[in-house]
Amino acid sequence: MLSAKNYSAGARAGKLIVSLWSCIALMASSGTCKLQGHFTLNGMYQDGDFLIGGLFEVQYLKAFPELSFKMEPKLPRCELFYMTSFQQARTMVFAINEINNNSSLLPNITLGYQIFDNCLRLGVAFRGAIALFSGTEETVSDLNCKGPPPVIGIIGDPGSTHSIAISSVLGLFRVPMISFYATCSCLSDRKKYPSFFRTIPSDAFQVRAMVQILRHFGWIWVGLIYSNNDYGIYAAQSFHQEMQLFGHCVAFSEILPHDNNPRDIQRIIGVIQASTARVVVVFSHSSLLIHLMNEVVLQNMTGRQWIASEAWATSPMFQTPRFHPFLGGTLSIAIRRGEIQGLRDFLLRLHPNTDQRNNMLRIFWENIFGCSFETESKKTDGEQVKKVCTGLEDLSTTSTPYTDVSGLRASYNVYKAVYALAHALHDLMQCEKGRGPFSGNSCADMSNLKPWQLVHYLQKVNFTTGFGDHVSFDKNGDAVAIYDVLNWQPSSNGAMRFHKVGVASEGAATGMVLMLDEDAIYWNFENKKPPRSVCSESCLPGTRRATKKGLPVCCFDCLQCGDGEISNTIDATECIMCPDEFWSSPNNVQCVPKEVEFLSYEDPLGISLTTASLLGTCFCALVLVVFAYHRHTPIVRANNSELSFMLLLSLKLCFLCVLLFIGQPQLWTCQLRHAVFGISFVLCISSILVKTMVVIAVFKSSRPEGKGAMKWFEATQQRCTVLILTALQIVICAVWLSTASPAPYKNNQYIRSKIVYECAIGSVAGFSMLLGYIGLLAAISFLLAFLARKLPDNFNEAKFITFSMLIFCAVWITFVPAYVSSPGKYAVAMEIFAILASSFGLLVAIFAPKCYIILLHPERNTKRAIMGRQTQNKK
Repeated sequence: MLSAKNYSAGARAGKLIVSLWSCIALMASSGTCKLQGHFTLNGMYQDGDFLIGGLFEVQYLKAFPELSFKMEPKLPRCELFYMTSFQQARTMVFAINEINNNSSLLPNITLGYQIFDNCLRLGVAFRGAIALFSGTEETVSDLNCKGPPPVIGIIGDPGSTHSIAISSVLGLFRVPMISFYATCSCLSDRKKYPSFFRTIPSDAFQVRAMVQILRHFGWIWVGLIYSNNDYGIYAAQSFHQEMQLFGHCVAFSEILPHDNNPRDIQRIIGVIQASTARVVVVFSHSSLLIHLMNEVVLQNMTGRQWIASEAWATSPMFQTPRFHPFLGGTLSIAIRRGEIQGLRDFLLRLHPNTDQRNNMLRIFWENIFGCSFETESKKTDGEQVKKVCTGLEDLSTTSTPYTDVSGLRASYNVYKAVYALAHALHDLMQCEKGRGPFSGNSCADMSNLKPWQLVHYLQKVNFTTGFGDHVSFDKNGDAVAIYDVLNWQPSSNGAMRFHKVGVASEGAATGMVLMLDEDAIYWNFENKKPPRSVCSESCLPGTRRATKKGLPVCCFDCLQCGDGEISNTIDATECIMCPDEFWSSPNNVQCVPKEVEFLSYEDPLGISLTTASLLGTCFCALVLVVFAYHRHTPIVRANNSELSFMLLLSLKLCFLCVLLFIGQPQLWTCQLRHAVFGISFVLCISSILVKTMVVIAVFKSSRPEGKGAMKWFEATQQRCTVLILTALQIVICAVWLSTASPAPYKNNQYIRSKIVYECAIGSVAGFSMLLGYIGLLAAISFLLAFLARKLPDNFNEAKFITFSMLIFCAVWITFVPAYVSSPGKYAVAMEIFAILASSFGLLVAIFAPKCYIILLHPERNTKRAIMGRQTQNKK
């Protein structure tokens, strides 16, 4: 968390370990170890049965004394007294006194404390920590090295960098350390820091809470600024990872300079102004951020939404009216506020004493009242600046952060840390002999308490504060994850106040939970609404995102989904293919059922073909009536009138079978359409074939060598031949339907946007045999008719049969490529057209000449007229 400049914790820890080994070597030779030097540590002290150590950032050490290595360096002097931090230290004292007065917690045990000021310097903090768990005796004998350490645990350090360095050493001895303000996620590593605990959530949770706020308002394109220390670096790393996890992007990432170099500050301001990101997240302590914010004011840079980490979430530095136009509306993640009954009265009862171990009280008194306990007057630059302190001044007359208990956050964490240590010690003392958690079911020896034994109980501590907050630690020593979400709002005096607008919490069962009261949020923009902070505007449903080359994933173009694809969410990364029976709507936002296409009776093409089919049927019926009425005339009786009637009947079936091809395919229509078509045409072609054979037999029988030909083509034989030829087709159809029957089939291959509802033929071999048999009969009929076309007769029917077969074969030869290349319903239409064309061809070619004579030239419908040519030739 907040920390001073990032000094090398490892290097300083190394120097300390070298000193310890030097002390051990000296002890081995002489039996005693003597301190090599002194270092003044400001602090507070109270004796007790057990001491609790504390490290707080009360003052600030501007610089260490210069090291010349020629003389002993001067003792450093800490300056700039921080009232808020002193309140935190006094809260620790208050909690210890409250515990001592509590008969139910640690009865008959008096807790004491030893508190040191770390002066915001790692070197000072390290010396304070070593003094707490090693003691400050001038000499240390071998006997002094046995027994428990001077303190049972340490409350602090508030800085992440300090805590990393100190706990890495304290962890070797398993001395418990409970920080109330160090949030670096790296401190959750139990292998490196086995005895580190904290009552403030880890930065990992803070980062997740921040990202949840960004997601809540749709801010996916944000800037990041962080301090160059452990707190800032680790928080920035976690922030980048969490943003990447949710597909959000960091527009820029800038590190605050250590030395507050004006050129670096101005460069960062330039980056913020040039970026399209309107939201800026900052992980830094206020002391490192103030110079950047001063430049923001100088540059008059408005129009930015700031997101503050808990390190500067409630900093009084930015509450002044000067910062309101620029930082007003800031959303900050703050430590949960608590209330401590009786704390204010306790703080006001403070009075200094002359005990050097409590010199921090005297320093505080001098700073708050602007006086000095020195009897001689002090001068600075020749001017007398301080009066003499009496120690009887009244704190109730002052108004400083020290006495302000309206927003206890860090101080509340200190309070919980002290109670956690006390509860752990209480549980340790309640151990029953023979039922303890240690080896052999033993309990801890209170006269020789080991630090690791207290760590064991601290890990299991579980209690509730008077304010109602639950306190416990997870396996990594982290506290219950909960933060307040604050909004910086204007107050009546022009300054800013921190108004709570939500809570962010996280549990093992619930996960991250963010509750915000959006109506209570103040937005520092003209429209009084949250800003938009995106690299590219969201892609609407029906489109997908396409990342721009060389840019983060948040910068993208929106591409329309392709045919058959949809996206029904905003900012879809991929378009979704519709299921087989669905297709995309015109705007590509939903899948709608595909249009089912088949040749229907409502379709204009279907109506036309149906009309043609019915006309053909009517023509056949009309011809049948004409032939029936004139059945005794020579032209009807010629070539077996029974075959003519059978041919007309089969043609009528050919016309009617077309109706089975129109309409929505069903199982029975699919099975019947090709069977009826095949049988009807075989009946038709076999009738024509027999007719042709009869014509040839008639003329052959008129010659001496062929007088016996007609006995093979009598009416019974003709009828049987037609039936046998037709029966073969019936057998083919029966085998086809029983083995691989045609069935309705929804075809998605022809047209992707439609479902072509058709009849799958089931067996290609069966369909081929059906057509092949028809073709074979048609070819034989054509060949015989062609050979008989010049036989002598005034009315030679063979010529018309030849012409009809020529039409039939031409139609069905052209049908095959047309059928294969026609998509969807048009393939069915082509088959119907072939049936109609060939049927009309047969009807017209064979029966039109006869009807012409019967109806228009009845004088030619005589035996003499029909046999005229033959008679003439005989003469």
